[in-house]
Amino acid sequence: MPTTVERAREISARLAAEYPDARCELDFSTPLELLVATVLSAQCTDARVNQVTPELFRRFPTSRDLARAERGDLEQIVRPLGFQRAKAGHLLGIGEQLTAHHDGEVPADLDALVALPGVGRKTALVVLGNAFGQPGITVDTHVTRLAGRLGLSSGSTPLRIEKDLCALVDREEWTVWSHRVILHGRRVCTARSPRCGECVLASLCPSAD
Repeated sequence: MPTTVERAREISARLAAEYPDARCELDFSTPLELLVATVLSAQCTDARVNQVTPELFRRFPTSRDLARAERGDLEQIVRPLGFQRAKAGHLLGIGEQLTAHHDGEVPADLDALVALPGVGRKTALVVLGNAFGQPGITVDTHVTRLAGRLGLSSGSTPLRIEKDLCALVDREEWTVWSHRVILHGRRVCTARSPRCGECVLASLCPSAD
């Protein structure tokens, strides 16, 4: 019987083969664009966010532009994503704080990022991993579900799950591993009807039918 570490290594290898081109599915070209897009993706799909951000980035390309924006203009642009009042408020606050405290630049620092409005640990790790090359495992609903089903973590909080997974996955793989697991959760190991018969991880999964 393979150990959890051995299973985790084989799971990583199979996911890498299955999703060789896995990447962040939010469209961005700068750390600020990724930060904004990730904040907007709360309770919303990446595809929907990608439909809204081109106009947002065109009209408000810098932190200072966001800080000076009219709240109503921001709400109108992000309205299709839902929660537009809260999200517009977060964008204004991010613009103001980056301008006031970080010379308008997105900091490559976890503590500084989570101090920004609307930015939690998951969002900060997405930005650090994909914009700055600092590895991190982002624990969203898909990662939480698969970590439990695969027997890689029995943690009840995102931080506990993150720590369990970081101990099992090579550090340089953390960011791309998250993307692969999220893709697998969206396409195969879905919440309601997991397609175990099509899953490359079935033989390693204690929850497989």
